[in-house]
Amino acid sequence: MVSMPKPNKKKSLTGMRVLALALAFITLCIAGGVTMSVLFLPAVMGANNVAKAVAPSMQVEGIDFDVTNLPQKSTMYASDGKTVIAEFYAQNREVVPLKDISKPMMQAVVAREDKRFWEHSGVDVQGVMRAFVQTYMRKGDQQGGSSLTQQYVKNVLATKARDNDDPIAAYHATEDTIARKLREMLISVQMEKKYSKQEILQGYLNIAQFGSNSLYGVQAAAERYFNTTADKLNVVQAATIAMITKNPSKYDPSIPENQEEAQKQRNITLQLMHDQGFITQQEYEEAVNTPLVDTLHLTSVSRGCMAAKYDAGYFCDYVVHKIENSPEFGKTAEDRERLLQEGGLKIVTTLDLDANAAMMDVANATIPAADSSGMEIVMASVKPGTGEVLGFGLNRTYDATDAAATDPTRSSMNYAVDQIDGGGQGFQIGSSWKPINLVAWMQQGRSINESLVAPTDFLTNKFSCNGYQGGTDNWHVTNALTNGTVSPESPFLGLVHSHNTTMAAMGAQIGLCAVADAAKSLGYHNSKIGQEDVYSDISMHPALLIGGTTSVSPLTMANVYATIAADGVECTPVAIKSAEDSDGNKLEVPQANCHQAVDKEIIQTLAYTMNQGVTRPDGAARAAQLADNRKTFAKTGTNENMYVTTGGFIPHQIATFVLVGDVQDPINHPIENIAINGEYHGYWDGSTIAAPAFSKTVSQYAAKKNLPMDNDYGQAADKYMKQVGVSRSQNGNTLQGTQQGQLQQQQNQNQQTR
Repeated sequence: MVSMPKPNKKKSLTGMRVLALALAFITLCIAGGVTMSVLFLPAVMGANNVAKAVAPSMQVEGIDFDVTNLPQKSTMYASDGKTVIAEFYAQNREVVPLKDISKPMMQAVVAREDKRFWEHSGVDVQGVMRAFVQTYMRKGDQQGGSSLTQQYVKNVLATKARDNDDPIAAYHATEDTIARKLREMLISVQMEKKYSKQEILQGYLNIAQFGSNSLYGVQAAAERYFNTTADKLNVVQAATIAMITKNPSKYDPSIPENQEEAQKQRNITLQLMHDQGFITQQEYEEAVNTPLVDTLHLTSVSRGCMAAKYDAGYFCDYVVHKIENSPEFGKTAEDRERLLQEGGLKIVTTLDLDANAAMMDVANATIPAADSSGMEIVMASVKPGTGEVLGFGLNRTYDATDAAATDPTRSSMNYAVDQIDGGGQGFQIGSSWKPINLVAWMQQGRSINESLVAPTDFLTNKFSCNGYQGGTDNWHVTNALTNGTVSPESPFLGLVHSHNTTMAAMGAQIGLCAVADAAKSLGYHNSKIGQEDVYSDISMHPALLIGGTTSVSPLTMANVYATIAADGVECTPVAIKSAEDSDGNKLEVPQANCHQAVDKEIIQTLAYTMNQGVTRPDGAARAAQLADNRKTFAKTGTNENMYVTTGGFIPHQIATFVLVGDVQDPINHPIENIAINGEYHGYWDGSTIAAPAFSKTVSQYAAKKNLPMDNDYGQAADKYMKQVGVSRSQNGNTLQGTQQGQLQQQQNQNQQTR
């Protein structure tokens, strides 16, 4: 990072001398005749020597010329801290110290802009005189005569005005008036009193515009035009960059129609370098005879998430929203946006390139973006025990431009995340909710092998609790396809077979609040802004027990499954591992706040049950089995004919949630009687498309990472597995039953469930 050395001490100068110089400048500019010019000529010829001995007495307040405070681009990295995902900037700039800028680059800009830079004290009076004669006496092309120091001052004033959102100050910083020139002159002499020549040159090389597309500073120019760094710029490259600032849009060599004129301007700079003794005759001849186009090695100047690499546009967008929503990055949203665009941040994210690639690959292979079905697939993955968001998978191309409005294959809406983070209002996830019910059941001290009466009708007041009173209405609930029930049945088999009526019977016994509390402990919240609490009206209904009133993002559900995959350790999802400002100072970032939220024995018993749902021949989640017979923990789900889902995990490694449907109009475009990617089904459920997508994604990731198999995970605790032969029904009656009898009954009926 650039540090400002102690300012040079220079002799004091009287205000009268400054006034004399100022009046001389103004008079020369307005006189317009030879007579006045001749009168002032002796003073002008000696002005450089006078200026070196004096300095202004006035002070310039409120102007910060520290080069490290210039707007700089921020860079977003993947989790390795090295792989660049995207860059953000209002001005594409990376500030570098003078020691990291090549000598030819310094020489080129001095030769082109201010050959007496090392001699004058801020104002090159001879240059002013020359410009005056050329502009006003010879009536030639207008010339500025500004010293390099004056140009630095002009750029700083304009940048400061933009930063302060002050259009009046911005106008005065660039207006073509004598008043503006005079102000620059006075400040420039003050600058030379406070800062050394090296500091001023360093500032100019970092603030000047060196091309179109908001390209500022020599480091960004070196990368853009030559794919190199400022310290490696040679004579030809330096001369090319130095000439651009005269007219950044007209001389930008990356624009083909500019290249002929750009080469002429480069050669002018080379001639000036030769004339001023910076390069030899041989170096000059070799340089001017080198075609400009042969020297270019252009790199992309795209910025923001639209230019994100590695298919990470959606993840990039999520990180940006996290920065904008997090007080750690500023008091207001405007402050946070400015910090991102101008603060020169180094943002190391949690993005796992392999996980993100696996999800994007499988999403687009499962349902191509242009598929005639119009269905969308949305995935999210979290690393258990850390809260780290590993990536997203959507079968759409990230596009935040207006073109996406008419192209169904492109979108900037990340439906994998909460509404506040750029997503939708959430989804009903069906039976993928049901593992939460078992946690609630066991938290009440109940065995998952109790036999429950499971009717198809429940008065809603049977689910009443402190946070839900129910009513006098009846909730009619059945199992999928059969439109009936299996009674008696245990919570264990209710999850293995994904039976709705058994879930309802559980809720009627422990109350809906116990289920809501379990959900919160696992990390659940709704996606809709203002309705995040599961106790909100949109969620608190008995149908919550079968995932019918959820309003949740795939990322939140991935995090719920991550809690199950981490022995009950729940974390807040995080996307940023670390952030540094342009000076290398560590910034506070949102924390995962990981904590033991659910008893480990409950989690292990639940994991055992979920695995049984995959491995048993009558299990509803068989299609989620991972490759190489890896022990698999998953749960499928289907919400009516709108969405199909699957959530699952590899213990302590990755938890993934998959949702498929028309996320924009599921009611008018149901996922039934439709062909997806050439395969027709009258009835689509979690096992027919979401579970295979989960399996392919996680299996691909496991193979890429060579993840070890954890066959010890999912050891059921005896106290939650004990046989219970008698259980109260909804109406308080008792019923005899055994787990074995239920199993036989279920296998005979071969129920298909949602």
